[in-house]
Amino acid sequence: MAGVAYTLPDGRELFSDVSFRVGEGAKVALVGPNGAGKTTLLRMVSGDLPVPTGAVARSGGLGVMRQFIGMLGSSAATGVPGGAEMTLAEMALGLVEPRLQAAGARLVKAEQAMRVADSRGKLTSSAQQAQLHYAEALSAYGEAGGYEAEVLFDTVATLILNLSWDECRDRPVRTLSGGQQKRFALELLLRGTDEVLLLDEPDNFLDVPAKRWLEQRLRESKKSVLYVSHDRELLNQTADRVVAVEGGSAWTHVGSFASWHEARGARHDSMEERRRRWDEEHEKLRALMLMYKQKSAYNDGLASRYQAAQTRLRKFEEAGPPPLPPKDQQIQMRLKGSRTGKRAVICEQLELENLTFPFDLELWYGDRLAVLGANGTGKSHFLRLLAQQAHGGGEDAGRSADGAVHANVKHSGVARLGARVVPGHFSQTHDRPDLAGKELIDILWRGDTHRPSLAREAAYKVLDRYELAKQAEQRFGTLSGGQQARFLVLLLELSGVTLLLLDEPTDNLDLASAEALEQGLDGFEGTVVAVTHDRWFTRGFDRFLLFQADGEVVETPEPVWDVR
Repeated sequence: MAGVAYTLPDGRELFSDVSFRVGEGAKVALVGPNGAGKTTLLRMVSGDLPVPTGAVARSGGLGVMRQFIGMLGSSAATGVPGGAEMTLAEMALGLVEPRLQAAGARLVKAEQAMRVADSRGKLTSSAQQAQLHYAEALSAYGEAGGYEAEVLFDTVATLILNLSWDECRDRPVRTLSGGQQKRFALELLLRGTDEVLLLDEPDNFLDVPAKRWLEQRLRESKKSVLYVSHDRELLNQTADRVVAVEGGSAWTHVGSFASWHEARGARHDSMEERRRRWDEEHEKLRALMLMYKQKSAYNDGLASRYQAAQTRLRKFEEAGPPPLPPKDQQIQMRLKGSRTGKRAVICEQLELENLTFPFDLELWYGDRLAVLGANGTGKSHFLRLLAQQAHGGGEDAGRSADGAVHANVKHSGVARLGARVVPGHFSQTHDRPDLAGKELIDILWRGDTHRPSLAREAAYKVLDRYELAKQAEQRFGTLSGGQQARFLVLLLELSGVTLLLLDEPTDNLDLASAEALEQGLDGFEGTVVAVTHDRWFTRGFDRFLLFQADGEVVETPEPVWDVR
């Protein structure tokens, strides 16, 4: 990548003059604030976005895992067609080389056409024609490597789902947990033939054992990998080079993530020193020009020196000052809450259907409960069930104070909220179709049942606290994952919730945003329940609920990570 620049649709320059190289077998991490352009760079490398300025050169097969894979199988999230009912086979084909993708799509279409034609009569000319097209598509699929790919699909399905490919190929992706989707995609790419991988947030949705598995697989892999992650432990374990996207450009640290922070500090110090020297030289040149201007007014012999000083100052200013270090984010999350009844959450013999055995739980006002456990054990279902209780639960879907609608969670036993407990839910998948096509400023202006309407000036002020003022007229669905996460926390702040139900809130947050969230929770007057696999974030919690793989749900005195 050399001299690459990108301008947003509203005319703002996102970054310019970005240049870096990913060598053979290298593991290069893209780091930087949310919204700085990391995902945009990956999309330009993958070919999803054009490169209007600069050049991107690729060699070898390219495997791509997009940022929002794992988000309920939506086509917008994965980049492949299929919508909410996309099957595992469609997702798998979306991760292989383009030639095989095209052959697979042609085969599916031909098979569907043959079934329709056969239903009208197998001996008709249209049925025979459809059978011929199917045979041709089947042959092309085999020539493109389809049968070898299906062997790989079967291997991965057995590893991740303990099912054969024939048993699960038509299964809707939405029936898999986010972690299962991520593991499936990662296994497929790491075992595939592509020499270069682009991975956008590969650790999101993964539990801690799965993150450790990913760390080991990346270290062992001979593939070249360019990836985005905010997990400091994974970065420290895997990156041998760091590209920092910040301040409207990018720079490369030729070293591990462990030494990147120190290198960044030294770089910023050097930038400040160069700027200080430039300012000093600029002041000297200006003073010299003014002196000759004054003296030449009564001494014609100094006119040439005055002109020379003017020329020198002009050229110096035209060259421009060296850039200042990028401004650190100043995110302020003012989660307030208020006093509720002493008992905030009561669960009596609660059993999540096909997920857990009955368990009891009692949370008191002010508790901080971290919900831990492997993927697929029911943690997110538990949070959604509590969010439902805003409207009494039962057969109808509930709506939490932040405006999110929650589908019914099948269960038995009791789950209820205490007096004056108002739940607000942060979704791991940011699945808010009600917000996707709306501008942030419009969402805040309209308000809802729990959230007051904000005038334009007030809306800009709160967006500025979340470093989102520049995105005020941007649609929610077009934000980066981290920007979406910050906006969803803002909605919780404005909705007056007294029970925060947070499902993997730090997954897409950069370091500054995660620290701001932790500070916001420190000042929150209410109860917090968070599903998390973030080992650092968990330090702020005092109670731990473990969802075990055998269906038992137990409290533990300390966080437990090594579970399956």
